[in-house]
Amino acid sequence: MTSKPHIPFRKMNGLGNDFVVIDHRSSHVELSGPLIKYIADREQGVGCDQVIVLEHPKGEAKDGPNSADVFMRIYNSDGGQVDACGNATRCVAALMVAETERTENTIQTNAGMLGAVMNADMSVTIDMGVPRFHWQDIPLSEEFYDTRMIELQVGPIDDPVLHSPSAVNVGNPHCIFWVDDIEAYDLASIGPVLEYHPLFPERANISLAHVTSDNALTLKVWERGVGLTQACGTAACAGAVAAKRKRLTGRDVTVTLPGGDLHISWREHDEHILMTGPVELEYEGEIDVS
Repeated sequence: MTSKPHIPFRKMNGLGNDFVVIDHRSSHVELSGPLIKYIADREQGVGCDQVIVLEHPKGEAKDGPNSADVFMRIYNSDGGQVDACGNATRCVAALMVAETERTENTIQTNAGMLGAVMNADMSVTIDMGVPRFHWQDIPLSEEFYDTRMIELQVGPIDDPVLHSPSAVNVGNPHCIFWVDDIEAYDLASIGPVLEYHPLFPERANISLAHVTSDNALTLKVWERGVGLTQACGTAACAGAVAAKRKRLTGRDVTVTLPGGDLHISWREHDEHILMTGPVELEYEGEIDVS
């Protein structure tokens, strides 16, 4: 399991989306699937949505003009590894600001290099990169010419409960259903079924979105490998860009999640998504795995 009986960690959250952050750079930690599940378990372990492991940068990101300050590895509470987590990236960025004493840092992930800036109000802005809309890049198991609206429904064919969602990849696959009331549907029951739908070969995050104005929407998210969550940064990004593609909003959107608000800006000149929101360091401790 691990070469040490105790693993130091930090407990952090972004809008209630919470993480156990472990620094792999100073001590070698072998994190097996069962150990990750134990750490994430809210009754037996520390309890979190994701376990985040900090490592030294990989490959070309070790040094040079495009070097990163840290590599961030992300495990969902079910023990599976994923490539992106916007709220966790903000938390790691805050740690890097304290470590480097610089307000701007670069975080390497399996989804690419993410630039981070600590703002004067102590919020953090992450450059989440360019969203992907082609069906093979999301990915989907079937070809769709226009992923602003794909053929997927819940319920009877002649009277579906949900239908015609948008699909987009923001470091991970997202499926967004557009509704008038995000609380009118049992996402806890619908989410796990759609997460594993054959249309999503890598599974998907499932969201219900309601556009409240041309610069605001509300969102509820079933996160793959996690379940219902207080907030999901990549889902907020996905919802915002999908809303713009459907001409429901502009490029600057406040996304309201159960845990609070994220500001999403989809830049026109380079198509990069900027996500801004708060971070919180709850406490530090040690995990006894003896």
